[in-house]
Amino acid sequence: MSHKNNTKLANISIFIALTAGAVVMIAPLLWMVSTSVKQKADVFAMPPIWIPTDINWSKFIEIWDKGPLLTGIQNSLIISLSVCIVGTFFSSLAAFAFAKLRLAYKNALFILLLSAMMIPYPSLMIPQFSMFASIGWVDTLLPLIVPPIFGNVVMIFFLRQYLINVPNSVIEAAKIDGASFFGMYRKIIFPLIKPAIAAQLILWFMGVWNDYLAPIIYLNSPENLTIQLVIANFNASYAIQTDYPLIMAASIVALLPMLVVFLVFQRQIIESIAISGSKG
Repeated sequence: MSHKNNTKLANISIFIALTAGAVVMIAPLLWMVSTSVKQKADVFAMPPIWIPTDINWSKFIEIWDKGPLLTGIQNSLIISLSVCIVGTFFSSLAAFAFAKLRLAYKNALFILLLSAMMIPYPSLMIPQFSMFASIGWVDTLLPLIVPPIFGNVVMIFFLRQYLINVPNSVIEAAKIDGASFFGMYRKIIFPLIKPAIAAQLILWFMGVWNDYLAPIIYLNSPENLTIQLVIANFNASYAIQTDYPLIMAASIVALLPMLVVFLVFQRQIIESIAISGSKG
């Protein structure tokens, strides 16, 4: 009886802790939504007003005239889709090569590739900026697209670990049948790792969409800004006017694509966590 009581008490404690953590994480999002439909005077009301009596939707119309929001969304989509789709293709090819092909020094090359993850990005910012400036890529989308389309180290590592569990006999049988490298990839490898690719693609898309550091280094012109830079400019311009409903409305618009992606593909995201734990 004592053991059952202890188990019940432990479960209740865990539930309370998880509930408290969920409230802490979701409260800022709820406050953002609430603020976006408030009047400016209600933002600083004490006690705080979570559900405004006079809901104001005008800020969601006003944001489109206050800055290049639509242009920012378009640029972010161009970067995110091109990087993630093309980069995922090359990453999966590299993972296939590292996992299943007989290549000289492939393990040493793989370790060298992983060692690149240990280099902090701030130490590379100035050399990269100088290199891209010398070829005229600054204030274009190219520095944000070209380097990552050749692969993502994290995705290569993840997919390689996944492919290691695929029997070598499958690859050998395909070779005997005369299948080429791309034939094996298209007919055997890609169907096998499609769930893992989907999960990693979604997480990568979310990371690229939310990136702020790299765009702020290379982009200056309003027509080239990503959505995160547009939101930062909104904050710089309208925070001093205490127009926080406008800023929150723009932030919600920037958040919507990520929210839709998460709601639609949450099963794949959860599966990626399970796969990484079982295939590692």
